[in-house]
Amino acid sequence: MATVELRFSALPEHVRTARLVAAAVARRAGVDEAVLDEVRLAVGEACSRAVGLHQSSGISAPVRVMLIEEEKQFSIEVGDEAPRALPGGATSGAAPGDVDAEAEEDEMGLAVISGLVDDLEVSAGENGGLIRMSWPTTPPATLAS
Repeated sequence: MATVELRFSALPEHVRTARLVAAAVARRAGVDEAVLDEVRLAVGEACSRAVGLHQSSGISAPVRVMLIEEEKQFSIEVGDEAPRALPGGATSGAAPGDVDAEAEEDEMGLAVISGLVDDLEVSAGENGGLIRMSWPTTPPATLAS
């Protein structure tokens, strides 16, 4: 199992680099060529979402991207450190109108990602969130003896 870890400052201009790295590693891992555009788009959306959450929460920590090659699947995890709503309705300190707009934008981003990825897991809490996306891989062609 090979893993590539990428961390970048929460700036929109770094999202493109994350997309390119993810597509290159996915190709090398054996993700079907026809799916690579979906990988690029999903990673771009997840990273843009994380950048936006960091910026709106004033978090200077980097966005984390893990590219994980397993035996029959390729997974990408995009993590952020932006706190989400806590049990009991407490929020991360944003004004109520801001919370509604951020929640709507967050839902839209997740809807786009879920349309691109069949295997998607989203988790979030007071310490941040994680989006895990997976795609099947095909084993490399073996040479006939």
